[in-house]
Amino acid sequence: MAPQEEEQLDGQLAQRIASNADAPAEAELCGRLWPRVRAFGLRRLRNEPDAVDLAQQVLMVVIEALRAGQVSEPARIGAFVMGTCRNILLDRHKVDRRRGVLFAQFAAEQPVAYQPAAPVDRHQLLGCLEQLPSRDRAIVVSTYIDEQDGAQIAAGLGMEPGTVRVKRHRALKQLLECLGGAA
Repeated sequence: MAPQEEEQLDGQLAQRIASNADAPAEAELCGRLWPRVRAFGLRRLRNEPDAVDLAQQVLMVVIEALRAGQVSEPARIGAFVMGTCRNILLDRHKVDRRRGVLFAQFAAEQPVAYQPAAPVDRHQLLGCLEQLPSRDRAIVVSTYIDEQDGAQIAAGLGMEPGTVRVKRHRALKQLLECLGGAA
C-alpha cells in the first residue's frame, strides 16, 4: 500500500473513532500506528521497554483525544501522533531535569545509610536481662527468641495485648540504658 493510501486509511479510522468511539476502528488504528510510534521511541530512547511505554502512552492519549473530539483534523492523524510523541518525550525530559536538580539540591540532606551498632557483649546483655522484672524479661524473650507476637504473649501470660506492648517498650528502654545506649 502506498504511503498516501495508508495515510488516508488512518484518517478514515480516526474519523470513525471521533464520530462514535468505534472499538474495532480504535484497535485497527492502534495496530497500524504501533510500529511507527515504537520505532520513533527506539530512535530517541534507544531502549525497547521505554519505547514500548512511550508507544502505549502516545496511543492512549491519541485515542482519548479522538474520543473527546479534540483532534481538529482527524484526516491528518499521523501528524497528530508524531506531535504527541514529541510532546510526551519533551515532558519526560523536563521531569528528568527537574528530578536531577532536586536530587542535587537535596542529596546532601539524605539520611546516612544505617550503620549497625557495635556488637553487644553477651555477658553484659545477660546481666541486663537479669535486672528486668521476671514478667518483662519473659515478654522480651518471647518476642525476640521465641518470635511470638503480642497477642500470643498476652494469652500465655494472662495479660492484655496493649499491656504487653507497653511493658515491652519499657523493658527495651531499660535494656538500652543498661547497655550504655541513649534512651
